Amino acid sequence: MTRVKRGMTRHARHKKVLKLAKGYRASNSKLFRVANEQLLHSMYYSFAHRRKKKGDFRKLWITRINAAARMNGLSYSTMIHGLKNAGVDVNRKVLAELAVSDAAAFSQFANLAKANL
Repeated sequence: MTRVKRGMTRHARHKKVLKLAKGYRASNSKLFRVANEQLLHSMYYSFAHRRKKKGDFRKLWITRINAAARMNGLSYSTMIHGLKNAGVDVNRKVLAELAVSDAAAFSQFANLAKANL
């Protein structure tokens, strides 16, 4: 069997990894072995945090709704409960956007929630 030399293949693989690791600090962007290990962690974190981001946005929306609801004399939980009783099917993203950009429309939702408690 003939001898296999990995010059081109290895060089290409190292170049690919170091290109992906560009911008990391110190050895993490310079040395292949360290950069490869760092990339494994980075890819894992980016996968997990893409899912975590959805929860983070939900927390933000809830905080905004709660602040606006308290300006209208309600807590977050009572407002959501009142809207559910009223049969209003508006998600938290839209409610948070209304709370920030259109206070009058949000106060109408708050009044509707108060009426259905």
